[in-house]
Amino acid sequence: MLSDKIRIAGTVNDSIVDGPGIRLTIFTQGCPHHCEGCHNPQTHDFSGGELVTLESLLEKAKANPLLDGVTFSGGEPFCQAKQLYELGAEIKKLGMNVVTYTGYLYEYLLEHASSENYYNELLSVTDYLVDGPFELDKRNILLRFKGSSNQRIINVKKSLSEKKVVEAEL
Repeated sequence: MLSDKIRIAGTVNDSIVDGPGIRLTIFTQGCPHHCEGCHNPQTHDFSGGELVTLESLLEKAKANPLLDGVTFSGGEPFCQAKQLYELGAEIKKLGMNVVTYTGYLYEYLLEHASSENYYNELLSVTDYLVDGPFELDKRNILLRFKGSSNQRIINVKKSLSEKKVVEAEL
């Protein structure tokens, strides 16, 4: 039973633009990056949004038999990595995949991971990581699952096992 709460800006059911297949997208609240041209500027305020239980988000995912996976977007998911790790672990038990978006680079997350921030744990339940800040001058609406050409879609499991970034073709 998941008892923790998480601050979110909202959710989108049946998304097809936030990762492969049909997805439940959870928009976390709070972001330190403040990228110019951000698609979700309302998620920047760490005190905005609403507190919800992880259990309620898990039940939302369980209620949709068509889902291929769940996407953690933002805001900045790694600002609430412990809660998303716990939720992601339960999502994986359901046989679904997890996509996590972050304004941080994958290398930064590995370098700054600690037992306090849960970066490694969230990465451990993430199948695909879309990393890097949105850069307005590199915006490209033709890119699949990312907003600017500097961002990468990383196969996290392969990257961790090969100890180098392995980009995914989705």
